[in-house]
Amino acid sequence: MPELPEVETIARGVDTRVRGDRILHAWFGSHKEPFKNSPSIQMQGIEGRTILGVERVGKHIVCNLGFSSTPPKKRARKSKSQPASNKSSQQQPAAETPNAQWPTAQWIVHLGMTGRLLVTTPDAPVAAHTHARLTLASGRELRFVDPRRFGRLEFRDLAGNNGLDAAVPDALQFLAPRFAAPGAEPLSIQPAEFAALFRGRRLAIKAGLLNQKLLSGVGNIYADESLFRAGIRPRRSAGRLTRIELERLRLALHEVLQHAIRLGGSSVSDYVDAEGVRGFFQLEHCVYQRTGQPCLTCKTPIKRITIAGRSTHYCPHCQP
Repeated sequence: MPELPEVETIARGVDTRVRGDRILHAWFGSHKEPFKNSPSIQMQGIEGRTILGVERVGKHIVCNLGFSSTPPKKRARKSKSQPASNKSSQQQPAAETPNAQWPTAQWIVHLGMTGRLLVTTPDAPVAAHTHARLTLASGRELRFVDPRRFGRLEFRDLAGNNGLDAAVPDALQFLAPRFAAPGAEPLSIQPAEFAALFRGRRLAIKAGLLNQKLLSGVGNIYADESLFRAGIRPRRSAGRLTRIELERLRLALHEVLQHAIRLGGSSVSDYVDAEGVRGFFQLEHCVYQRTGQPCLTCKTPIKRITIAGRSTHYCPHCQP
């Protein structure tokens, strides 16, 4: 299943390509599994709306939607000589209308085990197991492909019947809450909050990292890699870790996630980004799926055990 770096990579890639674009038409497949509400509700909800921005929330990709009278602007292709500092400014909303800041609806995508969210052209071959095709005003298509159908698609109308499609600050109090992840955000959590998550808990620290109600977005790959870099054995009781050890783990987790995002995530199965390109972080895994291979630090063979039903990889010497 794609984890935080993979979902973040896809969300950023989709946002760069479709922010400010308008959804002209939506097509949905006949399989019921991907839909948390009916295809007809989703079709009626998203057609005609402008994509104000795309973001990651936990392991979900959230397309923030509204209505805009301003047509989508074409993006100028970034030249190789352009400074990296201009990147953030290029990702601002194309439309300068008030609701560009306050979405009145959301289209929420969970990739499941094998889901892909791709930005392509209408004439590109349609992959098997394509469950959604959104035709955009720019001439692009946004497609959701999921062979195993564990992914989910959901439309949320934040304005309801209050007529807030042209939302202004005074009307924001009537909007429903935006979609939120159940746990804390690993990339921004502070030391005291991180330590409090595990205080008094008897579960193994590896299981704690995988608990989405504690931390949203961390999965098997990055839990293993973070524990290795922090020098903490996965079976240790979360509640027995010292504040120093927990802070070392928090920093290791943050470093691993950020580095994986820079490398486009880990392609160990079906994962590709918004353009269908594989990630590269799998080339830097220190323990994950390296059972029996020598530790890159001490040459001790990597061990594999099972914790919370998940394969867990660690170095017996570096993680005492």
